[in-house]
Amino acid sequence: MEGTRLMSATEPGKIRNIAVVGHRGVGKTSLVDALLFQAGKTNRLGSVEHGTSVSDWEEQEQRRHMSLSGSLLHLEWQGRKINLVDAPGDAGFQADTYAALRVVEGALVVVSGVMGVEVNTGRVWQRAEEYGLSRVVVVNMLDRERADFFRVLNALREQLSERCVAIQLPIGSEHELTGVVDLLHMCSYMDPAGGKEDGPQPIPDAMAELVAEYREKLLDAVVETDEDLMARYLEGEELEPESVAAALKDAVTRDELYPVGCGVATKNLGTTALLDLLVEGVPSPSRKGTTIEFGDANQAVFVFKTIADPFAGRISCFRVLAGPISGDTTLVDPRTHAKERLGQVALLQGKDSEPVDALGVGDLGAVAKLKDVVTGDVLVDHEVPVEPPHIDFPEPVMSFAITPKAKGDEEKMATGLRRLSEEDPTLILRRDPQTGEQLLSGLSQMQVEVAVDRLQSRFHVEVELAPPRVPYKETIRREARARHRYKKQTGGRGQFGDCEVVIEPLPATEGELGYEFVDQIVGGVISQSFRPAVDKGVREAMEHGELAGAPVQGVRVRLVDGMEHSVDSSEMAFKIAGSMAFKDAYQKADPVLLEPIMQLEVTVPDDSVGAVNGDLNSRRGRLQGMDSAAGLTTIKAEVPMAEILTYSQALTSMTGGRGDYAMSFLRYEEVPSHVAQRIIEQTKKEREALASARG
Repeated sequence: MEGTRLMSATEPGKIRNIAVVGHRGVGKTSLVDALLFQAGKTNRLGSVEHGTSVSDWEEQEQRRHMSLSGSLLHLEWQGRKINLVDAPGDAGFQADTYAALRVVEGALVVVSGVMGVEVNTGRVWQRAEEYGLSRVVVVNMLDRERADFFRVLNALREQLSERCVAIQLPIGSEHELTGVVDLLHMCSYMDPAGGKEDGPQPIPDAMAELVAEYREKLLDAVVETDEDLMARYLEGEELEPESVAAALKDAVTRDELYPVGCGVATKNLGTTALLDLLVEGVPSPSRKGTTIEFGDANQAVFVFKTIADPFAGRISCFRVLAGPISGDTTLVDPRTHAKERLGQVALLQGKDSEPVDALGVGDLGAVAKLKDVVTGDVLVDHEVPVEPPHIDFPEPVMSFAITPKAKGDEEKMATGLRRLSEEDPTLILRRDPQTGEQLLSGLSQMQVEVAVDRLQSRFHVEVELAPPRVPYKETIRREARARHRYKKQTGGRGQFGDCEVVIEPLPATEGELGYEFVDQIVGGVISQSFRPAVDKGVREAMEHGELAGAPVQGVRVRLVDGMEHSVDSSEMAFKIAGSMAFKDAYQKADPVLLEPIMQLEVTVPDDSVGAVNGDLNSRRGRLQGMDSAAGLTTIKAEVPMAEILTYSQALTSMTGGRGDYAMSFLRYEEVPSHVAQRIIEQTKKEREALASARG
């Protein structure tokens, strides 16, 4: 714990909670570093490139030059406390972004001055819309080649909302960018080249006409939201900045306007005007309360993020719903009904923490070593029926088989991955009941690779990833009958079991293939006590089909006849007879191989649609339709799982990293015969190799 102790809780009216969101690579983390530096929280401008960013402090993040998890930071500006959550922009790490949007009143949407609105920009904008968040947009990287503020402003208005309105303008463009104009306060800030930004300067004369045009557009947009201001404006009265700022804040709070600022984060240009805008434009927790339920509790917190720290243990980041909250407070978790005693509460600043005596309503903080608390829990001061808020995390789309390199590390690996999935709920470890493999599932290949790196660096477990096996299934297409007698005579008591079965296709119910055993024995030719053994033998035989060793499903088995011996019959004999009778009938029932079909939704820039559709066709995909909006097209298709195990890399190369996809299981379907033949031959080779290795 470092830093000076803050004595009392900040009142809700003086807090601003803001998630910094957007597509990857737009400079969100650099912008957060610039805001901290300008506000005096750091004494030098952090750099992602040089690994000195306050926000991206983890070794993995510094190596990859990108945020892999949400980071909590705070600063003070104009007597207000601004809590920032720097959220990852990569689609594989969206869990932290979605969680962050549940605990803030405002979203600072960062876009690139070159690329404009990208896939994830639209996605986080939509999520902010669902949560009713106020939004401020900043166009970053305006010193880059081909950067164009006005082109991006038009794209924002066309693709996100017509209510996006410029509140700042760049002075110059690309490499000749020298400053920004603040249209609200009618002043300018000049390029500090990475130093502290100086105070407001006069607006350059050469910009007078452009500034007048955009100042008028801003005033028109603001006065439309305020009748009193509109009347004064129409009478030609000069509106003072304070009145315009107050009306703008009301409009932003009510989601009627989205101010658009600009700057260059890596040079610390535009941060003063942006900090002013965040204070003046984003509502406080007292103006825009939470939608998270906490009943009649007098003290309540919502845990929105968990950090798996190998030294401090589990760190829970929370928002205060009712308070104040201080250390040594005991709260109840309605999910587990367990009592949780809070230790020292703290504010996080990247990896560092500052102990505080108390946190007030609306504030964001952290506490270490809560016992059974997970992301999404609401803790209250007494048992109340609370429905925790649903954070709609995306479903994992990619799975890899995972095994520890060292024998005996299985438990260590599972423990480490459990800790990592507490930190990122979209990371899921499960055992495939069919193939027996441990599967690690996530939103992207990079997310799974990062988890593997963290396993090694934090928990000292080395693992290997392999593509998972496709969970094929087998079924039958027609009815067949077989009888098998199992007879074994030894010195003493023998074994005898005889049964006849009829197998027939069983239609799927709700897309699921099942199994049904029907006892049709008449006249007691097989005793009641032996019939379940036949069922058991059939089930065992169905675990590995004869085609490719895949489970057999979609079969009804009727036990129609048989015979028993008064002395030699046993459950074991009938189990073996049932198993062999099923295998004999299965050969005659026209068995086929089935594969899982996935519903795929791919969102790509319009100019990549042809390439992506062509690629999906080559993967045996069936296109189901396309929706176009805001320069992006969402393609819906049904594709066999076997064809898209490595889709992530292909999509990245086809779209230059601007494509995104989500997929879910749809149903099982027959594998085309030429593909099935290849799979069956491959399985046969694997079985022979295994047999010779054992031999």
